[in-house]
Amino acid sequence: MTARTIRKAVFPVAGMGTRFLPATKAVAKELLPVVDRPLIQYAVDEALEAGIEQMIFITGRGKNAIEDHFDIAFELEVMQKRRGKDLSALEGTRLAPGNAVFLRQQEPLGLGHAIWCAREIVGNEPFAIILPDEFMHGAPGRGCLRQMVDAYERTGGNLICALEVPMEETAAYGVLDPGKSDGVLTEVKGLVEKPAPGTAPSNLIVAGRYILQPEVMKVLETQEAGAGGEIQLTDAMAAMIGTQPFHGVTFDGNRFDCGSKAGYIEANLALALEREDIGAHIRNFARKLVC
Repeated sequence: MTARTIRKAVFPVAGMGTRFLPATKAVAKELLPVVDRPLIQYAVDEALEAGIEQMIFITGRGKNAIEDHFDIAFELEVMQKRRGKDLSALEGTRLAPGNAVFLRQQEPLGLGHAIWCAREIVGNEPFAIILPDEFMHGAPGRGCLRQMVDAYERTGGNLICALEVPMEETAAYGVLDPGKSDGVLTEVKGLVEKPAPGTAPSNLIVAGRYILQPEVMKVLETQEAGAGGEIQLTDAMAAMIGTQPFHGVTFDGNRFDCGSKAGYIEANLALALEREDIGAHIRNFARKLVC
């Protein structure tokens, strides 16, 4: 049976970003820039590259600026046009009418609850999930979700991005209990959310990208709170293993944990070095710092 096309992606962006205070007191963490594009823009660009048509943003209080970012900036655009300025920098910040949906998660009850908030929009379709602060940087045309969609067209079922981390770091993540491997695909026999140190079944973590079947919403509807007292998406996915195909996809590219200060700085440095306009300057500056 042919796998159904992935047309929708959910972006959970309701978090308060407390690890970046005071910067995030008035600015959503998803709008923090990596060089000159906000994290949420990179995430949407990745989804568009993978063929996603409808973006579903799960927001919270104080996140209205995300909606504004993907709207028409009328005054700015008129002013720039009058001055003969280039507007190409704004490309990608407009989504087609009806292709952006904004829902409010009223209470911070966990990632699983945030995804469940999108149940009526997702409907009876498979869908993708992108966590914007997990910044996946791949080659042009080969972003993380594009790679996962390509794998999904072969396997169907459910897929998650799987990456290796040092064993001592597994307690901070959802971790795979792996089965057979076939190239970039790894069978998922089980999932454990934030296992206690020394108990992780592997060092393969779930890394912020998912393709899930709509049945996960039924599981989330009655899902009890798990690790951290929150409704965990990992627990709901684990309940589906054995009833549907489930695989991890190893991403060919670089991951930057932009939910941490160190990972955010690393992402800015790495992407700045790739830029034709500033790369040489940043490289020379970095050499001076480490000499």
